[in-house]
Amino acid sequence: MRSNASHQARGPVRTRVATGATAAFLGLTVAFAGGVSSPASAAEASTLSGIVLGVGANETQRTVSWYSSGDTAQKVQLAPTAQLTGGEFPADAVTFDALGAANIASSGGYNRHATITGLKENTAYSYRVGSEGNWSTAYSFKTQDFEGAYDFLFLGDPQIGSSGDLAQDQAGWSDTLDVATKANPNAELLVSGGDQIESANNEDQWKSFLAPDQLRQIPYAATIGNHDVGGKAYEQHFSTPNTDNSASKYANGNPASNTSGGDYWYIYKDVLFIDLNSNSYATSQGGGGDEAHTKYVTDVINQHGSEAKWKVLVYHHSIYSPASHAKDGDNKTRRVDFPTTFSKLGVDLVLQGHDHSYSRSYLIKNGAKADPEEQPGAADVYPGPGGVLYVTANSASGSKYYDITAPDNSGTSGAGNGADPLNPDSYWYNSVQNQEHVRSYVKVQVRDEKLVVENVRSSTCDAPNSEVSHGDWCNNTTAAQPVGSIVDKVSIHPYHGDGQSLQVNVPNAAPGEFGWTVDGYNGLVDLGTAKEENGDHFTASGKINPILVSDTRRTLSPWSVSANVSAFKDADKTFAGSYLGWSPYVLDQGAGAQAGSPVASGYDDQGDGLAVSRGLGSAEQGHARGTSKLGADLDLKIPDSVQKGGYRATLTITALSS
Repeated sequence: MRSNASHQARGPVRTRVATGATAAFLGLTVAFAGGVSSPASAAEASTLSGIVLGVGANETQRTVSWYSSGDTAQKVQLAPTAQLTGGEFPADAVTFDALGAANIASSGGYNRHATITGLKENTAYSYRVGSEGNWSTAYSFKTQDFEGAYDFLFLGDPQIGSSGDLAQDQAGWSDTLDVATKANPNAELLVSGGDQIESANNEDQWKSFLAPDQLRQIPYAATIGNHDVGGKAYEQHFSTPNTDNSASKYANGNPASNTSGGDYWYIYKDVLFIDLNSNSYATSQGGGGDEAHTKYVTDVINQHGSEAKWKVLVYHHSIYSPASHAKDGDNKTRRVDFPTTFSKLGVDLVLQGHDHSYSRSYLIKNGAKADPEEQPGAADVYPGPGGVLYVTANSASGSKYYDITAPDNSGTSGAGNGADPLNPDSYWYNSVQNQEHVRSYVKVQVRDEKLVVENVRSSTCDAPNSEVSHGDWCNNTTAAQPVGSIVDKVSIHPYHGDGQSLQVNVPNAAPGEFGWTVDGYNGLVDLGTAKEENGDHFTASGKINPILVSDTRRTLSPWSVSANVSAFKDADKTFAGSYLGWSPYVLDQGAGAQAGSPVASGYDDQGDGLAVSRGLGSAEQGHARGTSKLGADLDLKIPDSVQKGGYRATLTITALSS
């Protein structure tokens, strides 16, 4: 796994037990050294706006994009949310420098973007943009497991402003995101179908589109629609990973022109996503056309397809849609240019927008229905080699709906728009077609053994639903088709060829633990009655209760166990703990244990004896995991000047491990 750019200093863990002539006491102290916040220094103030959290190249990354009124050096500041104190970022919060440039004149100001790297899984993070003394509001996001199952949400054509009622378009878009994220609180991506706004460079529309806070909390994977492509605002608002901004990926072949373009890809857990600028489809426009896209998809899958279990393509112009754009000439061109390449490359799912209606295709192979016997609305599909499922999303904002159109006699493969022999009211390529004039979103569940695609209602006929509010029809029945109900659901099961595929999930290895305890009953260590020796001192001996050490950590980090003794006391009478010495040994080998060195009684060498901490046992870095048992013979020598009495002391055991 990739390391985090933000670190928390961590001290040793210490475990102490007190054992003496009377009782045993157990205490636990954990020390953490963390950063403390420091006041921000003043900086030139800039207005910071349009903040949006974007998808990164993989699950350990995020991009952040924003607008600035001033042309100043700026950055993203990031810290685990748990480290914030009173909303203040810690002094050691990591920062990522931003890039950017001046916006076009109609947008004003400047754009900035930065890539956050080194994220850790299952962690809540807070971030803000700007510079010292001029930070934005802080926002938060959370990472989840970096392997395994997850859900993402696909959102079709908000096209804010297209109804002429900007406020209600924004309200509908915001409501869909509220409904979708509350119903799916662990959804990890928001994937765009394109057409964020109506007019490419209208910043009032962009402001309304970017209003929902979900766009700062869940990474948004943007897609260029035909209403986005006609200006630079799309590129100013979104930074995308692994982006090819070469001339062939622009409709007019000129990346420097006042248009947006580019294809990009990223891998999120088990899915390789490839996002295309489908506005560039014909070389007569000046760009590389569909051939440039099919080459791009081929190259990316050949280089990175083996790194993921699933391959998902995203672009705006639906080639298998049921409504007003179904018979458009440009879509018929793409319907000829794309499918064979997608089938050959083993693409599993294609997500599209543009036609403001919902459809789910039959499995399509090389531009024709893969299995003539596949039934309309099948709940489970089995692609076999070359079968691809195409999905078109309806409006997520309610700003515009297109009504389903009728098939013709132009054919039932390739560019044709003929009728489905199994369902003559539908196009030959569509298993499901739906238009109720209610907002919806598509939920995709990524699982080891299948992709589950659901079209989910995010509204009824009621406001906010711009087009219906302005007089258009709606046939949704609230009682039977409430918010959150399913329009369509299908599971895509992978093709395993002629053999049998085996699946096993390997979890993160448990980090293991280090600890120790007194072996058995922690009773009184009674050294008995001291005996007079040589007429000038007394001696006593015994053994400590054995210490059982267990180390199952995968890090194989070093450890040590040591001890020191207090003064011996009897009421107001006392003598020094330095008169106690010992000889450590290993009773049971394991965990790399090595016995500490013998320590003489201070009576013999005028030293400190066990009055200072002395090693009982230890292990070096790289030792084997396991358990060991440590012991020690005690040697007490007492000057004969000590008064008669029953003296007690406490031997404190300390374990240290990094």
